[in-house]
Amino acid sequence: MKVVISVDMEGVCGVASWVQVSPPEFGGLVNAGEYQLSRERMTLEAAAAAEGALEGGAKSVLVNDSHDTMRNLLPELLPENVRFTSGNDKPLSMVQGVQEKGVGALMFVGYHARAGSPRGPLAHTWNGFIRNVRINGVDTGEYGINALLAGHYGVPVIFACGDDVAMSEIRAELGKQVVCVNVKEGLSSFAAIHLHPREAQRLIREGAELAMESVKKAKPYTTRWPAACQLTLNHQARADACERVPNITRVDAVTVGWESPDAYHLFQTFRMLAKVAEVRLDG
Repeated sequence: MKVVISVDMEGVCGVASWVQVSPPEFGGLVNAGEYQLSRERMTLEAAAAAEGALEGGAKSVLVNDSHDTMRNLLPELLPENVRFTSGNDKPLSMVQGVQEKGVGALMFVGYHARAGSPRGPLAHTWNGFIRNVRINGVDTGEYGINALLAGHYGVPVIFACGDDVAMSEIRAELGKQVVCVNVKEGLSSFAAIHLHPREAQRLIREGAELAMESVKKAKPYTTRWPAACQLTLNHQARADACERVPNITRVDAVTVGWESPDAYHLFQTFRMLAKVAEVRLDG
């Protein structure tokens, strides 16, 4: 069985500031040192999950860099017997690889809470201006969108690690089949109490191995199709732009909606609207 690991950075142990997760080309040289430490810990947490998956019976592991530019992993710190994906124009983005033949499970590493979550360190959904995503009446974040897309290919989510707020949201939406590991406790949007990085990595390794025990019973995440989808933005000008897209309707001043026949359509429509909404707000 193949396992795919989707690894983000905001939920990694030791991270509590945008400075720590912003590549130097976007944040300037002032944050280069902190970003470098974060990408090291991101890679080591992914490595721990990969080691746990392999110990638990996975035949192969693909680690998918899922943060920002998606060029953050330090491959030399990964186990030698895993593959990795990098680059930010991947067809399935954060879950690239789940479409491969033989993939039986997806793991989330370094995941964070959805936009608007109280106490969630660096809580957001996709970018800085999406306020909410609602699918069939359920508010969700990147974890829910990615789980649905993986489910489209018959792949269940069996493990997740990140901050305690994100793990609580994931348990509530995806169910108890997901083994969750808290690596930090959120105090606010920009503060957290962290485990020691090596302790976090140990727990991730153990949690990933444990998750593999029930992988055959795990069910792919899905919803009712066709699904009623809504995207809420932080400014009416962004909704103006999205409303011009065919088959997109205006729900209110800052919210647009559409109907998707399946998760692939949902994801690609969401991704397109997120791009369309990148408009200037100063005229």
